[in-house]
Amino acid sequence: MDNKTIIFRTRLGWMGLVGTPHGIAHIVLPRASRRAVSSELASRAVARNGRRGSRSTTVQKNKTRAVETVIGQAKQQLAKFLEGTQRVLDFPLDLSHGSTFQRRVWLAARRIPFGRVRSYGWIASRVGGAHYARAVGHALGSNPVPVIVPCHRVVGHDGSLTGFAGGLPLKRKLLELEGTYKQLQRVAR
Repeated sequence: MDNKTIIFRTRLGWMGLVGTPHGIAHIVLPRASRRAVSSELASRAVARNGRRGSRSTTVQKNKTRAVETVIGQAKQQLAKFLEGTQRVLDFPLDLSHGSTFQRRVWLAARRIPFGRVRSYGWIASRVGGAHYARAVGHALGSNPVPVIVPCHRVVGHDGSLTGFAGGLPLKRKLLELEGTYKQLQRVAR
């Protein structure tokens, strides 16, 4: 198997990563326990494991080292991001399991800069039109790499906090970390 998983502790809780030879394929947002992360990673592993063709040992070792390198970079960058000491997360992603529409939504969301928020309608207008706002919400709900695809930066058209796979309290913490939560409170009033 070419996939590798890692569980690590951050200041917001336990997180997990799944890496493939193409990049980070899944991020488990901070949870209260290592066991909760392990359980989610196990369910993802069942869904992502594909057939493995025959490969030479050298090729397999090189791929394993590459995956370990990417996972190490992602772990380090995510920990620094959650500490507030790093703004840009820059490592390869593997979004291959998403549909074409989902990948378009995720890539549009990636263009939202640190410290800014955008609405579902803003993303919808970039992937096909304002009438896709609900579909954008569903695609973001399936986001396998939250924080890297910053769906926490997507809010309601009135500035209200709306759905987030990690829960609204975590969304609020991430926006506070980026300095945007207070701005949203003023807009939503």
